[in-house]
Amino acid sequence: MTPARVRIQTFDFDPSTELAALRQVDRRVGAVVSFLGTVRDWHPDATGEVLSLELEHYPGMTERAIEAMLDQALARFDIYAAQVIHRVGLLQPLDQIVWVAVSSAHRGQAFQACEFLMDYLKTQAPFWKKEQTPDGARWVDARVQDDAALQRWGITASNA
Repeated sequence: MTPARVRIQTFDFDPSTELAALRQVDRRVGAVVSFLGTVRDWHPDATGEVLSLELEHYPGMTERAIEAMLDQALARFDIYAAQVIHRVGLLQPLDQIVWVAVSSAHRGQAFQACEFLMDYLKTQAPFWKKEQTPDGARWVDARVQDDAALQRWGITASNA
């Protein structure tokens, strides 16, 4: 069974199960590269600790935006399959928040595609993040270095 390319969900996921499913998409797979993001207990632009992170999105719009991003990765890189799982709702430090996995014949294309997808997700995916700190809640803004990472792929961040 082919795994869903994009899943937005409140519940956790098992990376080993997702990896095994992605490997089965194409028998020519010689490389699978994945990225697993977790919630930090701090933010580089904030003072103090982060107690929790809440993510909001527009159902349907978010999935379409990420599907378009996956289509771009498939067109740019010699890859067989790609998957993004992103959690929403209330998350705690160390909770898994995002999974990006890419399969290809060789590692180089898989690494590039995975990095491209993460750079795109950080700046273009329609998620809104609110951190809860000991001093209260604050919305997380896009970071300049994330926009710069996206520009190396020839894409200008729409939030710049």
